[in-house]
Amino acid sequence: MRFGKILAKDAVGAILAHSINKNGIRWKKGRVLTTSDITSLAAIEIDSVIVAQLEHGDIGEDAAATEIATLLDGVGVFASEAFTGRVNLIARFDGLIKFDRKIIETLNLVDESITVATTSNYERATKNQIVATIKIIPFAVHENIMRKCKAVLSETKSAIDVIPFKTKRVALIQTTLGEMKESILVKTTNVMRSRVETLGFELVDDLRIPHNVTEVASALSSSLNKKIDICLVAGASAITDRRDIVPAGISEAGGKIIHLGMPVDPGNLLLLGSVGKMVTIGLPGCARSPKFNGIDLILNRLAADISVGARDIMLLGVGGLLNDYAGRPMPRSNNARKYKHEPKIAGLVLAAGQSRRMGSINKLLAEISGESMIRRTVTSLVSSLATPVIAITGHQSEKVLAKINDLAVDTVYNPAYRNGLSTSLHKGLAALPSDIDGVLVCLGDMPQVSSTIINQLIEAFNPEEGNEICIPTWRGKRGNPVLLSSRFFPEVNKIDGDVGARELLARYPEFILEVEVASNSVLVDIDTPQSLERAQCR
Repeated sequence: MRFGKILAKDAVGAILAHSINKNGIRWKKGRVLTTSDITSLAAIEIDSVIVAQLEHGDIGEDAAATEIATLLDGVGVFASEAFTGRVNLIARFDGLIKFDRKIIETLNLVDESITVATTSNYERATKNQIVATIKIIPFAVHENIMRKCKAVLSETKSAIDVIPFKTKRVALIQTTLGEMKESILVKTTNVMRSRVETLGFELVDDLRIPHNVTEVASALSSSLNKKIDICLVAGASAITDRRDIVPAGISEAGGKIIHLGMPVDPGNLLLLGSVGKMVTIGLPGCARSPKFNGIDLILNRLAADISVGARDIMLLGVGGLLNDYAGRPMPRSNNARKYKHEPKIAGLVLAAGQSRRMGSINKLLAEISGESMIRRTVTSLVSSLATPVIAITGHQSEKVLAKINDLAVDTVYNPAYRNGLSTSLHKGLAALPSDIDGVLVCLGDMPQVSSTIINQLIEAFNPEEGNEICIPTWRGKRGNPVLLSSRFFPEVNKIDGDVGARELLARYPEFILEVEVASNSVLVDIDTPQSLERAQCR
């Protein structure tokens, strides 16, 4: 393939290397130039162009990408139409993604013109999800390079597969010690049921037994007799040794310990064993949370009938640090909603307070850089992705409204504002449309929070991944505003007095996602004359 600048008059049949946008002509790169195109270029005084010209033995980018995709795709995937040298491989159904890593790496080493990118191996795929993409870098590759690619791919029957999940019968055994709260046991059951049902499993048994070896062994034997495929054991205390209660129970039931521990965090203290043909897993403590953790890596493979041994677990270290991997799929919590649309997030501005700590000044009316505090707060919210935006007024309502009535904000008056912050929350929630998925609760006295930060919280909100409460942090310290899923609205309505949702946050730590932001504005509320003066001096 020849590449470079040539005279426009000589460019018939060549491929345009760069887009042209001039005098009404808007041509994208990749356009094959025609005689008519050359005439048009002359009319706008373009006498030379940068092009690619195919030579004997060259294969165009779309044809090359299509051929590689055809050779790569295996069970459970199909190829998209080629476009600009790119073909995507797409999952035909829900299942487990399995790649031949060696083949993919060898293919990428053939030539810089050939690139194949995939998702991670052994991750869950949903129907119509892109699991790999083939991109040809230049406008064409030589047939010699394609022959090398074919030679690599001839070494395997299938390099990329999506393996469908198989139905499994699952039992959950929970051991108890002392006065273990019933709520913990119930939550564990709900979380595990949601986790296994997401994979198409059936939770057929849920046992509660004392935390001792004999009881564990008896429960395991009972599960084996019921033809359970996978038995999950949630111990009252973490497994710290092969001789601990749960592994000792497996041994007493005639089973074997395959491996204790895994290089995955959260999920280090997982135990893999078996009793007969029944896979037996001693759960790490993190399994009680709906968030993606080490147990999901194991269950995903078992769902696809892929056996898991000690070596498989020991090789999970690369990519095993899961805490900060926000894009990794997570099982749905039991009460999470399934969205067929982008979540609709409303904004509430609490602007009803009496500003008692400010003396005679209504802080919301005070100006910062020539603009009232409440106007700055509302402006940030209406400039964000939140819609609708509702301001709850109370004290000096008419004066507050005068500062914001020209903005795209709805207002609700709270006659009970003297009874505390909770009354404004109740009024605000009652005013929301019925199809709202979440609400961003903003304090009127935090005028430095930008629309960028607000959008960060909205974009992080994802109930299907367990992210139902989004809290901004700066250097690890939590601030405001807070985004709450609509599933918590009934509980917010039960809050009394001059308090916000602090107690609710304490009850549901597993649904909280902390979103680190680049500004300490999320920590700065202006509620004293001194803090107001500092803000005005900036």
